[in-house]
Amino acid sequence: MSFQAYLDAVERKTGKTPRELLDEATGRGFGPGTKAAPILEWLKADYGLGRGHGMAMVHVVTKGPQIGDKHVGSSGSHRDASDTLWLDGAATRPAPAD
Repeated sequence: MSFQAYLDAVERKTGKTPRELLDEATGRGFGPGTKAAPILEWLKADYGLGRGHGMAMVHVVTKGPQIGDKHVGSSGSHRDASDTLWLDGAATRPAPAD
């Protein structure tokens, strides 16, 4: 599963876009330097998210939307189309460039 697919699943499970969750996390005082545990506890308690989906959001909260390019353009199951995650919802994501 790609990193972006994890975020799309988070949106389906919570009803909130990753950006909305990021804004909520920021409002709770989470950001760069925050350990994973309190973010995971919040996401589990309020949204029922498990560790895998929660860790995708931990990355976004603590490091932003940039990811490594290891899987960008690859053909594996973990491939991502871009090294920048789309946080504004699956329905609004631009189509990949050809």
